[in-house]
Amino acid sequence: MARWRNLGNTWSLWPNRPEGLIEIIGGSYLASNPQISYRRLLETLANKNLAVHAWGYLPGLDHQAQANQAWKDLRLSREKLESRVGLLPRSIRMGHSLGCKLHLLAPDGGRNSKALIAISFNNFGANKSIPILQKASSKFGFHSEFHPSPKQTLRLIRDHYSQPKNLLIRFNNDSLDQTKSLQDSLSKRSLDSSKLITFEGDHLTPASAGFRKNVFGEWAINTTQENIFEQIACLSGEL
Repeated sequence: MARWRNLGNTWSLWPNRPEGLIEIIGGSYLASNPQISYRRLLETLANKNLAVHAWGYLPGLDHQAQANQAWKDLRLSREKLESRVGLLPRSIRMGHSLGCKLHLLAPDGGRNSKALIAISFNNFGANKSIPILQKASSKFGFHSEFHPSPKQTLRLIRDHYSQPKNLLIRFNNDSLDQTKSLQDSLSKRSLDSSKLITFEGDHLTPASAGFRKNVFGEWAINTTQENIFEQIACLSGEL
């Protein structure tokens, strides 16, 4: 089994002879330690002989700046991997929740990737995403917003994101999911070939297994989640 390595802001999982590369950005605070919170999903991908690079971060208000930094860090991590194993095919980008937005805002517009797997896309405004801001806004009369804002994000996706191949994944019990708005924006582009798949689960389905494994042990892994992870890994290999 491949072992985890830390490459600055990126956590990596490298099989001996990877056939491809997954670059994942997780959602909000889950992504501060992606090697823990997404461990089961990422190890399932690595077991399919895919190298995994997971970018770690804490959320901020400037999502464009974070998207730019993620793109730079993941590119450097790829160069380190290729110095060991040789050239690899273009990477598959994977995002969960806010991580989808950061991939979609990448400065290359998705051109250097093979495809994007967007899981539980989330694009709420700052007040809804950060409850303390909503309270402060009401109390002190000021307004803070992410950069770009939700409306600006959808416009940028429609006008500047150029990757035609996108696999959109949503869960049937996810009140935070905004995949439909993402699908609508992507479909307005020429040559779009995005597809939507719905699984059973909620917003934390991709991540919670890692926490349960870390705290409770192997018995706490949900069988449905295991099946979903296997399906996502297989779909990644087919893209």
